[in-house]
Amino acid sequence: MSSHEISRRKLLGTAGLAGAAGLAVGGGTGTAVARAVGDHPTPLTAVGTDAVPFHGTHQAGITTTLQTIGHLAAFDLDPASGRTEAAALLCRWSTAAEAMTAGRPPADDDQIALDAGPCSLTVTFGFGASFFPKTGLSDRAPAALVPMPPFPSDALEPAQSNGDLWIQIGANDPLVAFHALRTLQTQAQGTASLRWQMNGFNRTPGATARPMTVRNLMGQIDGTDNPQSTDKDYDSLVFAPAATGPGAWMNGGSYAVVRRIRMLLDPWQNLDTAQQDQVIGRRKDNGAPLSGGTQTTPIDLDKVNADGSLAIAPDAHIRVAAAQSNGGAAMLRRGFSYHDGYDSDGTPDAGLLFIAWQADPSTGFIQVQRKLDGADQLTRFIRHESSAVFAVPGGAPPGGYVGQDLFEG
Repeated sequence: MSSHEISRRKLLGTAGLAGAAGLAVGGGTGTAVARAVGDHPTPLTAVGTDAVPFHGTHQAGITTTLQTIGHLAAFDLDPASGRTEAAALLCRWSTAAEAMTAGRPPADDDQIALDAGPCSLTVTFGFGASFFPKTGLSDRAPAALVPMPPFPSDALEPAQSNGDLWIQIGANDPLVAFHALRTLQTQAQGTASLRWQMNGFNRTPGATARPMTVRNLMGQIDGTDNPQSTDKDYDSLVFAPAATGPGAWMNGGSYAVVRRIRMLLDPWQNLDTAQQDQVIGRRKDNGAPLSGGTQTTPIDLDKVNADGSLAIAPDAHIRVAAAQSNGGAAMLRRGFSYHDGYDSDGTPDAGLLFIAWQADPSTGFIQVQRKLDGADQLTRFIRHESSAVFAVPGGAPPGGYVGQDLFEG
């Protein structure tokens, strides 16, 4: 064989490496990011090597930077499962999550993501209100874990709402995220059964020239008004207040409100851009409030146009949702877009997996949603189809598991 020829084995080996990279990273376009150099593949990129610690004061996945892929899953305890079985499950789940978030295979691994790094994987665990009576822990149910009140515009599907246990998974690689979901669901067998599961996505890191606030499926920049970690009241808005006694197990924890919100994209797209801007109260192109400035300029609810009309309409979304319109009520919104196909008439089943983190749902989401429902122009273009609230305890210490103080304290 001449020096200008390559063996069939070598060619197929190189093509296999490039093809796999094209499918995993290039979406099947044939554009491979990894290249075979001799017999040595390119090392993991920053997307692959990024790891978020599992242990800490708070669980990961609350203030973590949004990841590309999200899975939400709720489980109900099996009839024969009580406090002991639930504690054992949380121990198994925490052990597996700690390994996977560090890029290590869990016990009895199926090797789905064996060749990937941690890819910013986070796994977050929570408890629904129904969990406590089933485990004999009713006296430890936090007062803030209240039922979600009905809202007039809700169209909730009971089978897709609530749940005893909740898992939120986020990662910057779809295979890594699926691997975590599959592992935890398998480990639940014999103790808890899947109640519902939802899949979402966001923009991939590096898809924009610089880090940017994500856009939702309406094309709007979504999350500009989130509390910032530099705000003096950030921790008090997001995390449960410190407690002693039976409620101390929630120290370092937060409350997650989860809503599957369908976006009525066809009616929305019938509006021109100027009309969409009026509904939201921001410019679609750059996210700046209609009161002026840039995306990060604080909104001016008193600003008027030359004709005397309010720059931000009375029923614009950002006005009705603003903290100053709701007695200071605020929450940390951290969601994923979703697309679950099309209805029989061609209507897209798509929208937002809304996740809001707060110190108390009654003074966070519930207070704001009472005002939004019906008073917000955006209500005409969305429909809340599932709902749940979960108590999410603080992070596990090294050698411990999430919820340990609840079960053993």
